[in-house]
Amino acid sequence: MAEDIQDIDMVETRVCLVGPDVQGNQALSKALQKLNLPVVKSSTGEEFMTDSDDYDTVFILAEFEGPGFEALHKSNLRSRVLGPSAVVHCAEMGEVLPSVQRPLYCTSMKDLILCFTGFRQKEKLSRLVDLVHFMGGSIRKDFSTKVTHLVANSTSGDKYRVAVSLGTPIMTEEWVHQSWQRRHTPAALGTDEEMLKYKMQPFFCCMLSFHGFSEEETEQMKELTKMQGGTCTPVGDTSSTHLVIDDSQVKDFPQHVDASKVYVVKQEWFWASIQIEARADEMIYQFKRMETPARDLKPPIGRTPTSRGRKRPRLKETTALLAQDSDNDSPLLPARKRRSGAGPGGNDAKAMLSMSGSFLDYTETPERILDDDDLGLDDSPLPTPVPPTPQKPLSARHQRVMELTQTEKNYVNILQTIVRVFKEPLENKDQLGGLPLAAEEVKTIFGSIPEILDVHTKLRDSLSQLVADWSEEKSIGDIICKYKPLLLKAYPKFVNFFEMSKETLQKCMRTQPRFHAFLKIQQSKPECCRETLGDLLIRPVQRLPSIILLLTDILKKTDKSNPDHLAMERAIAAIKDVLDHINEDKRRTEGQVQMFDVVNEVEGCPADVLSSHRQFIGRVDVLELGGEHELCGKGEYLTLFLMSDLLEVSKKRHSMMADVKSVFKSPGLLKAPAGPLKHVELFNLAHIKRVVDIRDTEECKNAFGLVYQAPGTGNDEVCLYMFTLLGSETTKKAWLKSLCRHMANTTCKADAENFLHSVNPEDVELDSSAIVNTVGFNRIARGFSKKAKRVTRQFSFSKTPRRMINRAVSMVMSPARGGMQMQREGAETPLGDLQGARNMASSIDLQHVPMSPMGTLVTPKKTKSVSLGHSASKRL
Repeated sequence: MAEDIQDIDMVETRVCLVGPDVQGNQALSKALQKLNLPVVKSSTGEEFMTDSDDYDTVFILAEFEGPGFEALHKSNLRSRVLGPSAVVHCAEMGEVLPSVQRPLYCTSMKDLILCFTGFRQKEKLSRLVDLVHFMGGSIRKDFSTKVTHLVANSTSGDKYRVAVSLGTPIMTEEWVHQSWQRRHTPAALGTDEEMLKYKMQPFFCCMLSFHGFSEEETEQMKELTKMQGGTCTPVGDTSSTHLVIDDSQVKDFPQHVDASKVYVVKQEWFWASIQIEARADEMIYQFKRMETPARDLKPPIGRTPTSRGRKRPRLKETTALLAQDSDNDSPLLPARKRRSGAGPGGNDAKAMLSMSGSFLDYTETPERILDDDDLGLDDSPLPTPVPPTPQKPLSARHQRVMELTQTEKNYVNILQTIVRVFKEPLENKDQLGGLPLAAEEVKTIFGSIPEILDVHTKLRDSLSQLVADWSEEKSIGDIICKYKPLLLKAYPKFVNFFEMSKETLQKCMRTQPRFHAFLKIQQSKPECCRETLGDLLIRPVQRLPSIILLLTDILKKTDKSNPDHLAMERAIAAIKDVLDHINEDKRRTEGQVQMFDVVNEVEGCPADVLSSHRQFIGRVDVLELGGEHELCGKGEYLTLFLMSDLLEVSKKRHSMMADVKSVFKSPGLLKAPAGPLKHVELFNLAHIKRVVDIRDTEECKNAFGLVYQAPGTGNDEVCLYMFTLLGSETTKKAWLKSLCRHMANTTCKADAENFLHSVNPEDVELDSSAIVNTVGFNRIARGFSKKAKRVTRQFSFSKTPRRMINRAVSMVMSPARGGMQMQREGAETPLGDLQGARNMASSIDLQHVPMSPMGTLVTPKKTKSVSLGHSASKRL
């Protein structure tokens, strides 16, 4: 702002606070004390304007409008008018008050040079210019490279085009107004990140129509148009400004479209505008219809409308003439001219050698004009053509090697396309609008593609050199084995995180319009062959299996006496080793990633579950069968997470209605309810002494137990926990086998089968006939208990004494226990008497629950489920 600075004589500077608003500003008072300037106060400031020769008075006003401001600003040009924010900013930065000719309220646009375009109303433009000056900015009439921001009211014009080409930020007038609204904040700047939302959108005041796209693509482009400030209109609408056409599907303008009144552009214009965050030049992406040659509507020469009737007789005559066996020239062909010379150098010989379209075409060309001597048309006879030497046919092995080499070249071209067309442009910091994606997202999407490209480029060169100097004794296997270490290093990093790469790619396409537009533009290039980036990124996953197939085919065509036969076998084994290593590494990586999922899914899961040496193995849903030792109680839904050395037990939350519906279902038909999990227990596999396989019966299926001994306890404190598997995703045999194997690995024992022991249900006092009824009763009792608590909270105005609750619980639970005892005594079938179970369920009725004096439903007490084993039944 050098042009705004005015030289002022060295006179004493004082500050005049005009109006009560600035006089009571505490932040301003502290700033003036820090600047150590004399302060005077006034209601209008007019009395201090007359002594301007003795003092350099700086007037501080709360608002830059009204008669007082106009009087100070226009009546005396030597007076400096500042706002409180400008004074506070100078005090914080340790600077003197600026010597500016124009009023300065704040410094939010300091060092910014603005240019305006597209504004038709003079009053609006004048107001914007004043606001920019009040915030410390400068204005230029003509656009140049010194302009830092272009404030536009439209997306057309020369200034707009130059700003787009130079990458100058293009802002809306709202940016100026919002910056002025923040004038009371001294640290606020017009270039803050939160102000970027006021940039001019690429489709501002544009009305777009789409033609030739699928319904899904059209909806997607319409949504993007609205996000970028545009409006969508039907094709042929007179208000439309742009018609976007899929040039790969459409070759002509649609009907009822006047190309002189609307921009008809290719789809690349749409995506380029989103990518550069500005309206692209329509002339570059103009759609042009495919020109077709005009048809000649004139009738052929010699044909008249009346000659159609003579067509068939002429055809018969022509056929008869062609059928004649005569040495004379055909009357249908032009008469031959006699040779003007008898020798071989006659004109007829030249005519024969100058036939158009022949490989012996010696007609005059710009490079050379041939004469008789050049053609060899002299007295000597013409040279006899030499027949081509027949090439030796390729062997089957040679053909397969060439196929391997060609596929390797194609694969390297695909990798180069990924790097050059997609990765490198995304990392270019000089592109318009900045980087479409963050560096972490680019790294996640492409992974180790550059390393894979480097390995296969070397492999391609080695194979090409071998094919160029081919012999049957050349070794393909040695070349493949040579690059095994590099393949082991490059591929696992990409394959292990390929799913994450796909997810990141899809997420960025949905959330980043510029990246989506970038992909659309790059994928339309010939190098991509109409394939998307996702299609290209899957090729590295498919390459190594295809190499095994090609090598196997070469091995079949290689004689066993060939030295390369053994090398080919080693090469195939080497690639298989690479694949096995990749799969094992991928499984290990996925297991570690799933450990985080377990910790996030299970509420209260210990944090020390996460470890670099620990892997996730699998999970099963179970139903606890109870017994002498219980984790959560009989009939509880649990989820077991098996890790390489731990077993996490979590509890599934459930709803009352789900419990009631599952009362009369067999445990084998029950399904674990969906819901969050809560941590119950964490078992170390080294402390699980035995896995008990409870043999299946008609009433009890998929039951098993765990014999667990807590660390530091004796044999007397060994616990047996019994469960039954739910669902059919995992069989009991496979689950128990996997559990025993990892127990053996944890305890460093070779024989995992020693951990498994099979027993009958009676051996562990498991009476399967009463499982269903007990589970159902416990579920219903717990459900009604929760429901009663809710009713109590809703209608109780005083706290119910605990003594009254205990009395009510005993009255409620007595008939229920009686019903259960009757059910236990009358159970004849494996599943018990269904009618008895119904009577038991009906005995728990809200009508028989006692009420408190306040009319409140009394909460039943939750009781622990009893064991229903065979021996226990006898004791009862």
